[in-house]
Formats: sequence, C-alpha cells, structure tokens
Amino acid sequence: MRKIITTTFVSLDGVMQAPGGSDEDRDGGFSHGGWMFGYWDDAGGSTMDGFMRQPFELLLGRRTYDIFAAYWPTATTDQNVAEPFNRTRKYVVSHTQRQLSWNNSTLVTGDVVGEIRKLKQMDAPDLWVHGSGKLVQTLLANGLIDVMHLWILPVTLGPGKRLFAEGTRPEGFKLTDSKVTATGVIIASYEPVGAIKSGSFV
Repeated sequence: MRKIITTTFVSLDGVMQAPGGSDEDRDGGFSHGGWMFGYWDDAGGSTMDGFMRQPFELLLGRRTYDIFAAYWPTATTDQNVAEPFNRTRKYVVSHTQRQLSWNNSTLVTGDVVGEIRKLKQMDAPDLWVHGSGKLVQTLLANGLIDVMHLWILPVTLGPGKRLFAEGTRPEGFKLTDSKVTATGVIIASYEPVGAIKSGSFV
C-alpha cells in the first residue's frame, strides 16, 4: 500500500490560504496572498528539491490543480519542480465532471473517499498532496493521511482558510523529522499514531 503525504504551508495561527501569490485564492476577501514569499530561502529550496527527487504521483484538489495547470506546463524557471510535476501522474478530486488540460491527469469524482482508498492500494509511487485545503480536510476526517509535512511560517494572518478547521477529528501525531530555516520557518514531519493520550495533573 502506498502512502498519502501532504505538504502544507501554514501560518502560526493556522491559516493555509494563498501562500504563494496575491491572486491565488481571494475567497472570503482574503487579502494577504503570497505571505510565504518573504520567508523562502536556500534551506527551504533545498528541502523541496529533496522532496522532488523522490518518486511520487500527485493528488490534488480542483483549485490547486487549476493553479498548477496554469503555471507548471510552461514554466521556464524552477525546473527541478516543473519537470517532475509535468511528468508524473496527477489525480484531481472534483465533485463535477470537467476537462483536464494538464497531461497525465485523471479525474477522481463520485465516491471520492472510496476512490482514494482504491488509489492507495495501487502498486505505485506515494501520493503527494500540495495545498488542496478541502481535500486535506477530507483526508484527515477519514484517516487517510500517512505523513504530514508542515512548513510553519512565523507570521499571523487572522481570518482565512485553516488547515485544522472546525470539525477536525481528534488524533495524535508523532514528530519524525524537523528543521528550522534561517528565516524562522519550521519544517516538521508528522505521522498519525491514533487516539490522543489524555490524563490529568491533579
């Protein structure tokens, strides 16, 4: 069984909306798009390069797919990301039938959770999820995430779409790797371990 691995850029107050550009996602009047730009450095780039050298397929939500499909096929820079993204198989979760313009793209619709469970059973590279907030919420709710890479940036944003929104199921995680960049970004990897261990100090 292959793993589902998420990569999420998140603020100190839990916002994951539009880290990469001002017009990436203005839902709810969000006006801080591109908030991760000032914190990107060589250490972050080196970490991402390491991820890109691993075999993977992409599992994306509709909005993230549309952003990626509009940029990566014709990108002239960041070829260490563009080349594997363009080459690999891409699974796109959408509740409506739609045309997919990016090569090697497959639509996942209908019983999305059931279809993703089938994808996990395939003998193929791990499934990587980038961004895709609604999809990540679905994966969390159904216990389908095996590894979470969280890039925690030293900034607060106030209102915005959150990684762990209301309704997130209680679950324990273990830290498997971490590093801190020169700009203060914490890159942490977590794996789920099941039920929360609760107790009392009194």
